[in-house]
Amino acid sequence: MKCQSCSSNATVHFTDIIKGDKKEVHLCQSCAEQKQLIKNQELNFPAILQNLIGQHVGQLTDALARLTCPACGIKYMEFRAEGRLGCPNDYEVFRVGLEPLLQRLHRSLRHKGKTPRHGPSLGKTSAEVIELRNRLRQAVETEAYEEAAQLRDLIRQKEAADGP
Repeated sequence: MKCQSCSSNATVHFTDIIKGDKKEVHLCQSCAEQKQLIKNQELNFPAILQNLIGQHVGQLTDALARLTCPACGIKYMEFRAEGRLGCPNDYEVFRVGLEPLLQRLHRSLRHKGKTPRHGPSLGKTSAEVIELRNRLRQAVETEAYEEAAQLRDLIRQKEAADGP
């Protein structure tokens, strides 16, 4: 798409809807800066996410800072810094900090995301299997072989219940 002011490629796109009237503006970076629509700066997604989270969980920050996911080992503060969760189990572990963010971004307390139409459904069971595998690895490392055998059987049982 071409810039509406010059013939360069448009990289800045604005859509404004006022009382049902839609107005689109497509400009290149320099024209957008000249019209003072943007300033010469880059978007920093982790900083934006951290700002959004901070607005909603200000007084809970100390409690959330101590949270760590038992399945994948990610800490809440790592999530705040990177903007990515480690596994599906994190939605449960970090629920208090994520609910306000999910409500604001998705207008729902449950993030559904996209799933393939034809394929295995991932959910609570897969998070349990991840946690069981971590416990199995720890049991083998500490040479608790009876517990490891029980965990192995439980993992096989849960994976068989999920189906291929």
